[in-house]
Amino acid sequence: MNGSEASFHVGDKVVYPNHGVGLIEQISSRTIGESVERFYLLRFKASSLKVMVPFHNVNNVGLRRVVRNGEIQKIVDYLTEGACDNHADWKDRYKENSDRMRTGSLLEVAAVLKSLLALNKSKALSFREKKMLERARYLLVSELAMAKNCEDAPIEQLLTKALAKSKLRFPEASEMEA
Repeated sequence: MNGSEASFHVGDKVVYPNHGVGLIEQISSRTIGESVERFYLLRFKASSLKVMVPFHNVNNVGLRRVVRNGEIQKIVDYLTEGACDNHADWKDRYKENSDRMRTGSLLEVAAVLKSLLALNKSKALSFREKKMLERARYLLVSELAMAKNCEDAPIEQLLTKALAKSKLRFPEASEMEA
């Protein structure tokens, strides 16, 4: 077992890429044949979904800790002044954005959000891109709120101000339901 595999404890808030913030509820083991398999049991607050992640699979799925303050500032700075470009072909664009969402990096999620918002200024997003924008918005807001230990509203205000400087409008949660 290498050092990074058993680095989480019960009660830790962790991020499961593309699913959001979960809480480690317990650490268990099961015997499978000759071997004993240890795993984390995660619960996602938003959906009440529970997921078992075997220790040996932690790095493969990209399980990580919630971002810290320094990273939050990098994300806000990127949304304020970072450059973003989009592939003209929607299939290439969708694949690239899907890959970025799967990295588990919140900065990559912010990049997807910003590029889709920029694209949406010049043309309507496809249904799948709207869904991805909704997902990126949710992942960004929920993790930053968890990191700053606050409700969603102050995070939404922070992101709205940052994006306004790039002449982009942060979508309201209610718009995403439509």
